[in-house]
Amino acid sequence: MNERHAELLRNGPLRARDAAQRLGTTEAALVAAGATGTATALKPDWGTLFAALPRLGRIMALTRNENAVHERHGAFQDVSSGPGHILVLGPDIDLRLFPGRWAHGYALGGERPSLQIFDRDGTAVHKVFATAETDRDAWDQVVSEFATPLAALPPMAPPEPVAKAAETLVDATALRGEWQALRDTHDFITLLRRHKASRRQAFLNAGEDLALNLPAAAGIATLQRAAEAEVPIMVFVGNRSAIQIHTGPVSRLRATPGWFNVLDPTFNLHLREAGVAEAWRVVKPTEDGNVSSIELMDAEGEVIAMLFGARKPGKPELPEWRGLVESVAASPWPAERAA
Repeated sequence: MNERHAELLRNGPLRARDAAQRLGTTEAALVAAGATGTATALKPDWGTLFAALPRLGRIMALTRNENAVHERHGAFQDVSSGPGHILVLGPDIDLRLFPGRWAHGYALGGERPSLQIFDRDGTAVHKVFATAETDRDAWDQVVSEFATPLAALPPMAPPEPVAKAAETLVDATALRGEWQALRDTHDFITLLRRHKASRRQAFLNAGEDLALNLPAAAGIATLQRAAEAEVPIMVFVGNRSAIQIHTGPVSRLRATPGWFNVLDPTFNLHLREAGVAEAWRVVKPTEDGNVSSIELMDAEGEVIAMLFGARKPGKPELPEWRGLVESVAASPWPAERAA
């Protein structure tokens, strides 16, 4: 595997996730084999491991899905864990982690050391990279404390694709009524579960005042207008086991072939443009007033990224953000719209 991986890299740099797909294996297997650098297996004591990460000082945290990569610089602070979750609530590193599916962890050495967590399918969940500001002695101590020779090997083959469950009929009137009665944005997931509805189904049935379908380019337009108007925003990117959040401004935007990027000193976002099939302007009532977002989904209806105005619970939405969202929604877009 290592030789085949090296051969791939002779044609230019390639992310480990993409290399694993081309080689017909999992990223975890690629890492475990040492193809991406010397790898030390870590004990799967996830809550204790993350509780140790504040000792590292400033790092770069990375969470991604197939179509978005979210990178945030800062220090782990205010780390807590409970049944089924780990929370990191610092001003820089803001994470919601769900370790129920986590299975494999590795510390990689080399010029850019990292801690990498994978789920039982061998898919990367979350990564932590050392930077020039990281306490390397503390880093080595953490790796030593959690290293284990007894780790199970990750799967070599990626899982077989699983067909999505068929959507069932949704009572649109009841769903809309409960949506209008929301008091907290976090209750939206409970609403979906109660109605056995996918996010896309809920959007399609709620009414355009609550969920308005926009062209796929609306996400990029939102980032551009937020940068131009200097409106602080929240950018959520996640996968089945981790959600990472940036709160603050975005300013340095750049398009590269196939990707749209935020390249700020402490926050990077890489958005695969072809992967965005739908964008929605979404309004959720809360005790603090309505909260607006631009939500991006892939062709399967899975969330790629969500954009909100910067806010804290107990505070109303920034009027600058609400106006920005409505201006995006009202834009004279080309005739073709997302399905």
